[in-house]
Amino acid sequence: MTFQQLIWVFGALVCGLPAYAEILIGQTAGFTGVVSLSVKETAEGAKLYLDAVNARGGVNGQTINVIAMDDKFDPKLAADNARELVVNKNVVALFLTRGTPHNEAILPILDEHRVPLIAPSTGAMVLHQPIKRYVFNVRSTYQIEAEKAITHLVQTGVGRIAVLHVNDSFGADALEGAQAGFDKTKAKPIFVEKIDRAKPDYSQIAPLAAKVKAQAVVILGSGSTVIDGVKALRAAGSSAQVVTLSNNASSGFTKALGEFSRGVVVTQVFPNERSTANAMVKEAIETAKAKGLDEVSPAMLEGFAAAKVLVEALRRSGKSITRQTVHASLEAMDRFDLGGLVVGYGPTDHTGLSFTDISVVGADGKFRR
Repeated sequence: MTFQQLIWVFGALVCGLPAYAEILIGQTAGFTGVVSLSVKETAEGAKLYLDAVNARGGVNGQTINVIAMDDKFDPKLAADNARELVVNKNVVALFLTRGTPHNEAILPILDEHRVPLIAPSTGAMVLHQPIKRYVFNVRSTYQIEAEKAITHLVQTGVGRIAVLHVNDSFGADALEGAQAGFDKTKAKPIFVEKIDRAKPDYSQIAPLAAKVKAQAVVILGSGSTVIDGVKALRAAGSSAQVVTLSNNASSGFTKALGEFSRGVVVTQVFPNERSTANAMVKEAIETAKAKGLDEVSPAMLEGFAAAKVLVEALRRSGKSITRQTVHASLEAMDRFDLGGLVVGYGPTDHTGLSFTDISVVGADGKFRR
């Protein structure tokens, strides 16, 4: 046992805390499968902050341990994992669960066991309205993002816009936001097509986009589904600008696109990841450098922000941290400054942030604002 560990043990005993006690947090997400690139980066961003907190002695002398399970981006497996984490692992909260249908599948478990879910990694409106008692969102909604994407295109003179959306609740949700953008600008899409989330087929859609000379194609999908779509469009001879949402705002996404990444528009739900003028971004960059990382990605920022909310909820829970104290702490968190961004919750509002922005992938594969 090191001298520092002896100090922690002594302090814990003096304060009446269990030595080396752990606060167990559960996460289920697609660490393999179509969203694995962004999931891993989001988890990495959260780990940056949590490791720094644990290195300083944790929260009230207790270290935070995230038990992460791979659901392979399968909603049924996500629900099974959540039940395992809640019932058998006895986690005090779930955290950064990924995917719209996946989080929908988890909702009954939250209600049954009264366990809070902090920062689901989805912008699904179903997690915002009507309010879900045990869900505390951090990031903005997909509908706001999709609406902004359409209004941005129309306002910059792009009129021939096609929309592709995956055939699940995420796709339907984001499509509603896109339609709001069309309604707001009094524009109309040249076509709207569904794509299979699990097995996307662009063999007819990509040539159609080229034939009708689409100026922009908005792809409301995740990970490799969008990557395959971009490549199919280019192979079909379409030069349309591709637009997608922040669930693809990872460096892994741009790297996987390779030569096809340049010019792709990605909506963002956090400030510029290189803007040290923002206190949270600056903190994330400095924390990453301390770990030997040169930069942070938008996906990492999402995880970093989520971890800050988690830690604050645990800190406010006091020495005896339970599901009930975490829930109460979150609901009373009416104003918490992440560092230039303020999160607030209350009994009738679990929305979190509403920040949105537009970025374009540059020749170097980085997001430009």
